[in-house]
Amino acid sequence: MEKKKSTAIEFTILSCKGLQLDSNPKSSSSPSIHHFSDLLLRRNKPRSLVSLCLGVLGQFFEDIVADLSDVASEFPPDAKLAMVAIARRRQLLNDHVLLSLAESSWALLDISGSDVSDSGLSKVAEMCINLQAVDISRCDKITVHGVSALINNCRSLEILRLGGSPRSEFTARGSLNILKPELNDVEGDSWEDLDSVDIGKGALSLRWLVWPKIDENSSSTLATECPRIIVNPKASPIGFRGLQVPTEALASIPLDHSIVEDIDPKTWAVSGAARRATVSSVFASTVAAPEISMAEKFRLAFLERDARLAPKRAKNARQHRRRAEKEWLLSSSDAKAVLLASQASKYLRNK
Repeated sequence: MEKKKSTAIEFTILSCKGLQLDSNPKSSSSPSIHHFSDLLLRRNKPRSLVSLCLGVLGQFFEDIVADLSDVASEFPPDAKLAMVAIARRRQLLNDHVLLSLAESSWALLDISGSDVSDSGLSKVAEMCINLQAVDISRCDKITVHGVSALINNCRSLEILRLGGSPRSEFTARGSLNILKPELNDVEGDSWEDLDSVDIGKGALSLRWLVWPKIDENSSSTLATECPRIIVNPKASPIGFRGLQVPTEALASIPLDHSIVEDIDPKTWAVSGAARRATVSSVFASTVAAPEISMAEKFRLAFLERDARLAPKRAKNARQHRRRAEKEWLLSSSDAKAVLLASQASKYLRNK
């Protein structure tokens, strides 16, 4: 039995090398994010050879995890992305699996509900700087540090999915300040006076935020300070604010659905006993997970409040400085003389 299994895996690996999931040979190795919505409309047809081979690999994924780097070294980017999607559905996706399959040409990444941590997400963000859509919902090992690395490295990120579990919701609330633009020059009086080069940090290209259980305060903050970010968009034939909502921004459709839609779902299906064991283990890990201490919650709340009030303090400081300068001009005879002299010289130059 083990010999037959090994032979099947070797045959599948050889069959996948050099092949592309995209039926159009002229297309790029990693399809564009907006191309996936068109794939959902395809009619059912016989599964491709690559999809069948990936299905076999998925059924024996546990047997190749240890040697995944060698097994998938010559796979095309689309095949590696499909293996990530299969590993996620089989609850086998972690830092090792993700880093073994990561490709710089990826435009989409779905690691929702996985064991990927800040370390794995940060390294992938440094490698895959062209990511345009990412789902990190229900990832309890990802904190604000991982989200910050993702935002700072992937400057083309347009779609982000957050929340879904208590820890992920806490991370999402703590990441609001990362999503908001941060200015290098805070001395300006208005946004209209600033060029794009003055904006140093923040999710500059983020357009769609999928956060199903967003709280009212967070929603109000985003609507006030980041109006261009559309939260939880709904499918509509006429679009949203004049924009067509991409399929990747719809919470009802998994982000990597189009990646595995041609692969047999039996690939990641498990038996009833195995499924019950998996659910029990997940429940046990959730119960056993240590809660954040009250002191840490107060510290994080203070940091969040301090970051939220920083722009107001800067604005008040500018107002006080301008008021002091105005009072000095009105009270000092020397200042009045300098002001009148400058106005007179300007008047003479204009004539």
